[in-house]
Amino acid sequence: MKKSLGLLAGVALVALSSHAVAADKIKVGQKIYDRAFGRGCGACHDISSNPQLKALIKSGDLDLAKFSEVIKNGRNGMPKAVDAIMAVGPVKKADYSEDEAIEAVFEYLSK
Repeated sequence: MKKSLGLLAGVALVALSSHAVAADKIKVGQKIYDRAFGRGCGACHDISSNPQLKALIKSGDLDLAKFSEVIKNGRNGMPKAVDAIMAVGPVKKADYSEDEAIEAVFEYLSK
């Protein structure tokens, strides 16, 4: 009985930990969206004439691979953004790789 309770408590702890990690990743993604380039991604992407990232991601028209490609390489009027993303304080604090930071923004925009 004690072993079963210990195992159950361990499983619950792992589940709660993974939920906390996901929540932290979304918070970092929000910080990136709000702070990249000093004015945030929304300075351009919340304007109706530019791609609406949240809507494109939620509709499935923009997947992580394509999002990552544009962030890393730029496209049309969109500059390469990976350096601006990696310069955001919470990204440095979390010690994220480029891919982890891009995934964090994507997850934030997906919610």
